[in-house]
Order: sequence, then structure tokens, then C-alpha cells
Amino acid sequence: MNSFQKFIPKYSIALALLFIATLFFLMTKGNSVDIEAGEVNNAELIQAIYATGFVEADAVANLGAECSGTVSYIGALEGQQVTAGQKILQFDSPQPLLALREARASLAEQEALARDNRLRTTRKKNLFTEGAVSRQDLEDAEKNSIQSEERLQQKAIQLKMRKDDLKKLTVTSPFSGIMTLQNVKVGDYVMANTLVARVVDTSRYIVSVEVDELDIPRIRNGQTATVAFDAYPDKRHSAVVSRIVPQTDRVTKTSKIYLALDHLPLNIQSGMTATANIIYNIRPNALLVKKSSLFEENRQSYVWKIDNGRLKKQPVRQGASDMTFVEVLHGLKKGDKIALAPEKSLHEGMEVRIIPSKKL
Repeated sequence: MNSFQKFIPKYSIALALLFIATLFFLMTKGNSVDIEAGEVNNAELIQAIYATGFVEADAVANLGAECSGTVSYIGALEGQQVTAGQKILQFDSPQPLLALREARASLAEQEALARDNRLRTTRKKNLFTEGAVSRQDLEDAEKNSIQSEERLQQKAIQLKMRKDDLKKLTVTSPFSGIMTLQNVKVGDYVMANTLVARVVDTSRYIVSVEVDELDIPRIRNGQTATVAFDAYPDKRHSAVVSRIVPQTDRVTKTSKIYLALDHLPLNIQSGMTATANIIYNIRPNALLVKKSSLFEENRQSYVWKIDNGRLKKQPVRQGASDMTFVEVLHGLKKGDKIALAPEKSLHEGMEVRIIPSKKL
């Protein structure tokens, strides 16, 4: 019995010590947290406008049949290279040839009449000098000669027009490039004003992108851009803003911007999908933090700064930003450590155990 009574005080003391240790552990554990932290550093901040669009040829010729006729010759097919002035299609049509013959005959007839009137006027002048004809006869002859010369000029113009009409039976390429459309074959009858071919200048491609109307005020001709093509996602290409279309689409609320590529990539094709980042501002030595490290209370921005191993709610003033980073204008300095992904459970004064992370 005495031994049992001696054991109880010792047991009570042990329990009390265990309780105090447990309480201390819980209190200290509840006031400490593992934090993924990063160090604030200066870096270049690039602000850009993201846009999507397509590759377009800078020069495209849609060629149509200027008069009706039957296809008699095909000089190039889709996908083939053509040169400037090359004959692509030839049509046969009896009407232009008949009109040309009639114009030539009419011109020859008028040339004969004009020649006769010139000779008649010369004779009248000689006779008038000799007093054999009246002044009225001479003036009539001169008038007829002038009228015949005017009709001769008209006939010459008509002949030229008929020759030009004959040229319309031939479709030629206005510049060198690739045929991307040719949808007729020999023997087809084609009506006038029908699209028969398309030539694309593959040496000059541009990228057209749609930009939100809210971003248009930031864009100027000559600004640099980075372009990526869906067909080649791992490559980036330099470009500049070459044209801004001053028209906003009422439905999409976007405007079209044209980008000229510095160097034309290989195997690029018209119609390819492209994405672009148009750079409108560069901050070369900005103090940056990740957007994810910021939180807001009562319209004030904060970060959790780690000061002497404990959390401090630090107010900051934001500046420029991009998709990932924000410039800090006031509240932090280079080398400060902050929590990268603050949680709602964090509070002032918590002890921090830092999880190593990459620098900002």
C-alpha cells in the first residue's frame, strides 16, 4: 500500500509534464507554417498585347475571264510556279476575232477616204489660187478633210479596242508566284467575269491578327512583335507592326493589325494559324514579384514578407505588369523574401519554415 501511494505522485507529475509538452507543441505548431518563398529581384518587364490571326500573302491576284469563251490552252496548274507575264489560260471566241476584222476593214476604208479628202483639198487650194473655184468650195473641202481625219482617229481607236478585247482571251500572271487556284480544263466554256485562277506571291507573306479595341490605343506602326505558328509551335519569329486598319468590327469588337516578318520562315503557307505578342512597353530594370504572391484587402495590395523568420503583412504599390509578374513601385526592395502563394490561413507574426524556391 505504501508503495502504491508513493507511485501516484510520480505518475501525476509525469502526466502533468506530458500535458505541458503537448500543449506547447500544439501552440508552437499552430503558429508556424511551411512557406514556399522567393527573393525579390530586378529584371526586365515586357508588356505585350496577345493576338491571334492567320498568315496572308501580301500580293494575291484573283484572275477572271474578261470575256466568254472556250478554254483552248492551260499553261499552269494548281501548286505550280508561274512567272510574271506567263500565259496561264487561253480562250477561243469568234466574236472578238470578227470584231477585229471589221475594225481593220473600217479603218482601211476610212484611211482611203481621208487620203482622197486630203488630195481634194490640195487641188481646191490650187484652183482657188488660180481663181477657178470660190472660197466656199475651198472651205467645204477643208471641212470634209478635217472631218475625215477625225473619223480616221476614231477608227484607229476602235481598232485598238478590238485588239485589247482579243488580248482578254488570254489570262496571264501579273507577277511571279504559285498558282493556288485553277478550276477549269480544256474544252470548258467560261462566262465572262468568272474567277478562273489565283496567283499568290510566296516571297512576301504577312500575318494579320485581330486586336481588342481596348488595346488599339497602345499600338503604333513600327512596334516589334513575336510571332508563333501553330504548325511550328517551338519556333518564334520577329516581326513589326506594318499596318493598322482604322476600323473596329461591331460584332467582335476587334481591329485588324498587319505584321511584317523580319525573316520569312521556310514552308510557311497562306492560311496558317498564328499567334502574336505585340510589345508596347519595356521596363528594363523593374522590381518584380509574381502576381500569385499578391493579395488585396480593402483595395490595398499586400504581400507576406518574411522578416526575421516571421510573416509580416507588407503593403505595396503596383506598377506595370505582364501575364506573370507585377512591378512593385513602393513597399519592397531587392533581396526581400516573400511568400509566393499566400493562403487565407496566414496571419501576422507566424513563424516561417522556408521551402527553397527559384528566384523571381
